[in-house]
Amino acid sequence: MQKLVKGLHAFQKGYFARHRKLFESLATDGQRPETLFITCSDSRVMPDLITSAAPGDLFVVRNVGNVVPHPTLPGGTSAAIEYAVCVLGVENIVVCGHTQCGAVQAILDPASVGELPYVKQWLSQADAVKRVIDEKYGHLEGEARMTAAVEENVLSQIDNLREYDFVSERLDAGKLHLSAWVFHLGRGEVFDFDPEVGEFIRVRTA
Repeated sequence: MQKLVKGLHAFQKGYFARHRKLFESLATDGQRPETLFITCSDSRVMPDLITSAAPGDLFVVRNVGNVVPHPTLPGGTSAAIEYAVCVLGVENIVVCGHTQCGAVQAILDPASVGELPYVKQWLSQADAVKRVIDEKYGHLEGEARMTAAVEENVLSQIDNLREYDFVSERLDAGKLHLSAWVFHLGRGEVFDFDPEVGEFIRVRTA
């Protein structure tokens, strides 16, 4: 906790002091984020840091495994998606998975979370991912199989997003764009799914 307190002090004396007008504007005028960023709760994934986003740029939703529940399963994540799209009017939704994801490992091996009933129930929403991996990627092992599962999980959540009426309507009207990302922890690289080639392509930053 002392580390957090020291960090708070550094934030107030440093970043906040340099950007006081921005925070005052956000407090007065409210938020107008352009992007809803759905990602994993994993502490190693920091959306603002990865994208160099400023306060107010991203509306972030985090949960175990960056899962987008089906519309028939309302909850906190569904409510946040609805608010971001219908009230804030975000123009982009990014679903961002990551390598070395414990949630995806649990999807592949449900028995590993047998004594974690809440985690097991939550991740059961992504059972289809395990079926896809078993059917299409049986030839892969180890890290390659895991990466394929991370990618397929992100694509599955994108499919779930399309099932929300308010999302599909805006997609059809050209008012919303969906992106499927995978963040590679050890390399600091992001891969974006390109539907034209059917692969995740590294996002080139220069």
